[in-house]
Amino acid sequence: MSTEQIAAGAHEPPERPVRLARYKPRGRLVHTTTSPGDGEPTAADPGYVAWLVDQSMLRDATELARQFSGSGSKWRNPYALPDPRAAIASASTWFSAYPASLIGRRGRSFLATLGDVELWTAFERIGITAVHTGPVKASGGVSGWSHTPSTDGSFDRISTRIDPMFGSADEFRAMVDTAAHHGGTVIDDVVPGHTGKGADFRLATMRYGDYTGIYHMVEIAPEHWSLLPDIPDGQDSENIDTATEAELESLGYIVGQMQRVIFATPGIKETNWSTTGPVLGVDGVERRWVYLHYFKEGQPSLNWLDPTFAAARLVVGDALHSLGDLGAGALRLDANGFLGLEKTTPGNPAWSENHPLSEAANHMIAASVRSMGGFTFQELNLTINDIKANSLRGADLSYDFVNRPAYHHALATGETEFLRLTLNASLAIGVQPVQLVHALQNHDELTYELVHFESGHRHDRFVFRGRDLSGEQLAAEIRADLVAHLTGDAGPYNALFTTNGIASTTATVVTASLGIVDLKRMTQDQLADVVSAHLLLAMFNAWQPGVFCLSGWDLVGALTLPRDAVAELIEDGDTRWIHRSAYDLMGFDPDISTSSSGMPKGRSLYGTLPRQLEDPTSFASRLADVLHVRADNGIATGDQLDVPPVDHAGVLVMVHTLDGTPDRQMTVLNFGREDVVTTVTSSSLFEGARVIDMLSGDTVGRVDGDRSVRVPLGRLSGRSLRLIVSDQPA
Repeated sequence: MSTEQIAAGAHEPPERPVRLARYKPRGRLVHTTTSPGDGEPTAADPGYVAWLVDQSMLRDATELARQFSGSGSKWRNPYALPDPRAAIASASTWFSAYPASLIGRRGRSFLATLGDVELWTAFERIGITAVHTGPVKASGGVSGWSHTPSTDGSFDRISTRIDPMFGSADEFRAMVDTAAHHGGTVIDDVVPGHTGKGADFRLATMRYGDYTGIYHMVEIAPEHWSLLPDIPDGQDSENIDTATEAELESLGYIVGQMQRVIFATPGIKETNWSTTGPVLGVDGVERRWVYLHYFKEGQPSLNWLDPTFAAARLVVGDALHSLGDLGAGALRLDANGFLGLEKTTPGNPAWSENHPLSEAANHMIAASVRSMGGFTFQELNLTINDIKANSLRGADLSYDFVNRPAYHHALATGETEFLRLTLNASLAIGVQPVQLVHALQNHDELTYELVHFESGHRHDRFVFRGRDLSGEQLAAEIRADLVAHLTGDAGPYNALFTTNGIASTTATVVTASLGIVDLKRMTQDQLADVVSAHLLLAMFNAWQPGVFCLSGWDLVGALTLPRDAVAELIEDGDTRWIHRSAYDLMGFDPDISTSSSGMPKGRSLYGTLPRQLEDPTSFASRLADVLHVRADNGIATGDQLDVPPVDHAGVLVMVHTLDGTPDRQMTVLNFGREDVVTTVTSSSLFEGARVIDMLSGDTVGRVDGDRSVRVPLGRLSGRSLRLIVSDQPA
């Protein structure tokens, strides 16, 4: 395509990523030297240093990059500009997996299960065209000769090799082939903001080669070690408090306080900085380091501005491995809004979110992936303005964090005012739904940080419930509503997760919203309401342009786990584990009580996919109808024209173009608890157009001279309507 075609929005599916010669990372997390000596290994042991290098991601990235140097394969696809429609054309409806939670046939790995032909046959019937595996490469850390477990659900990557707990590289490739046979794509992960405390981090603390340049870490002079906290027994680092943070800033070591402390927990994480104990370097010098971690202490942050560009080499090499060796067609950029850090004026926090360096780094990663024939999406929980800025040159798609708490709020309260506010704010700023991944549940909490209002627009004014509120006040009110309706006495099976949101499944968001407190005594009528409300949320996400994404927890109607079932996992305050129960989509092993990773199997409301697909009234069968309407009418690649005012508090209306036709599509949803007949009025409707229900094929009516049409709606239900312009009366 020419530059003009790209700028005009032309989109063609890219060539598939080129496969590398089969690459096998050499590192193994086992002791490989014959004479380790006594005690903990150090930089004084050349065998240990060599072993760490053999484990490291930077070493793998260097070897992988050489396979592309001098090759024409990198120049076959447009790469400069994001192309969401090309991404959607290759994969528009995603299944989001979580490796620790999927139950398969006995003795088969997560990746083998995800590549099962029967599973993909069911996915194809439902309308799922892509699988996002979640992080499956080795994670956690290295301590001495030993591998330490992940501290954040495998998002602390330490290797390019597949974690044996989840399967093998060959099983990943077989999954890719099975997906392709069923018209599907596999989406992998790259983590551009941090690693775990693996070999790369250990080598960095030893000041070996370029490894220190990977991380945002600072050597503290011995005369200032007294400022640093002692390291507790059994740990290799300790979070510094705010007073120490300020002192180190005044001495010029670090930029100090940042815009927020994610996962803040008193006594555990009070700042974004931690310190190591004394570490012997390869040059024989002992050093103490202070390092940045936006998330947990086991996730040291990467430094994208270090002159070695070691972080860039590591991340792009990891991406090349996923695309070129494993065969993935796309990558998620995890937490990619935190790649730049800059000191600001005295007394103010450092610029740490959506820094221009983040935009530049994301552009480089996304362009590299596009040049390989893949696409990227980003989980960027920042303002709508930040999503727009990062979408100009970076990832092809962005996760819809703005509307997810809003549609949960609509269900919880039965009123759509805040949801209409967020949708219209996106349109006003210039973020179209086609640029977004609209999701039900994923591995994280129901995020209600509401960053757009509380941070980026905290002093702006918004009209809500007839009152004039600041963005900060609006965020506080929405958060209070969600907490009141979904936790405590209303939803005792859900839990707060720090200050970020609520640990819950979609099903338990629904049950709490509907006032079902005792999940063990649900009636059949209540279960029918849960299915209807769950489908309503699916309709909101699927019947608008963009990607629709759902999880296995959604497909089976999973409930949260009792807290005592995951007591050890949540003892540090990470309550998200209550909604990560194991589930068996296909009924492969009904008698098993845990996944292969040890996650307890949870209770589900809907049953297995084979059973559901035999029942036309089940959640999965009705979801398939919703998704077929989406696919058959080209809803995913249209544009949103209008989110008009409504005449009932529980009603939402979205009007869209249909890609390649003059017709309009209208999504009309009722989050209320009563049947209604709503009158939809929008300047985007065409007078005289015939209005057809896409699901039933019935004629609803015609658009009148006021550009209005009356639409009957049942409680907790929705309709996708096609306005046929060519069928206007003479």
